[in-house]
Amino acid sequence: MAVFPKPTFPFSYDISAEIQNLRTHKATRQIPARSNNALLVATWNIANLGAQQRRDQDRALIAEILSWFDIIAIQECRENFGDLDDLMHRLDGTYRFLMSDASGNNERMVFIYDSSKLSPLEEIGEIAFPPSDYKAIKLPGVTQKFEGFDRTPYLVSFEYEQTSFIFVNVHLFYGDEKPKSIDRRSLETFAVAKWADRRHHSNHAFTRELVAMGDFNMPKSQPGDPIFNALTKLGLEVPDHSIQIASNIVDDANYDQVAFLPGTTKKWFHGVKGVFDYDRVIFPALWDNGKGKKKFLAYLRYYLSDHRPMWVQLSQ
Repeated sequence: MAVFPKPTFPFSYDISAEIQNLRTHKATRQIPARSNNALLVATWNIANLGAQQRRDQDRALIAEILSWFDIIAIQECRENFGDLDDLMHRLDGTYRFLMSDASGNNERMVFIYDSSKLSPLEEIGEIAFPPSDYKAIKLPGVTQKFEGFDRTPYLVSFEYEQTSFIFVNVHLFYGDEKPKSIDRRSLETFAVAKWADRRHHSNHAFTRELVAMGDFNMPKSQPGDPIFNALTKLGLEVPDHSIQIASNIVDDANYDQVAFLPGTTKKWFHGVKGVFDYDRVIFPALWDNGKGKKKFLAYLRYYLSDHRPMWVQLSQ
């Protein structure tokens, strides 16, 4: 994502009041409190983190939301991870982070996790296909060839209780809405599904539990959408959540997703999942009952994000 324009109009806000707005809406959206009996997992594309000039108060609001979860996959952390480092200082001392090297658009993939609940295991790396396997990444009706990922998905294995998980953090190619870009996006998505299917059927897979999450740039989370079809073609499932709202702040796309393997990780899912639409309650003075919508969206994209977090609760 290109850096959003910095707003030129003045606006100030009360941090304490906005944090209270967020906490009240958290209860409305029924995000559970963190507990020892479950794992709260989230994914959030924080637009150009480290490239847009966020201020202390903006990072305080972002950190407030991050603190509600046990592990968060973050996309669009730019090569300059100074803002990420600042966010970590605002979280409890048990939080740690792991990050990939910068790739497409100079973006890193990041996992922030509570080290009192989750311990990294030995497999940390990227989804990789040797060039000789590229021919296996193909879809009906798509003549374009898979040539690798623009931003290689980043994976980390963790121990939780007596179980091990691999979490895969993705930010797949977007391009534009033209058929060539959609085909490339579909192929990258299918490559994630292919990798998951191979892990699922391998006798040597490092873990049985696998969660693929992040920004899939999926227009619609429903059969018929080419990205949805590619992701679910080999068995990965994208369960519904209680409030079927979009994951972007303009309410027109389901870009962000959490996908499970059936028969294994899906058993940990008991229907507790959602999108946190913080934009419904934040900065009401700027929103001004909709009269300030244009400025509101510009401000949100720059100082917070153009995406909403998606979260899911996992428990045995």
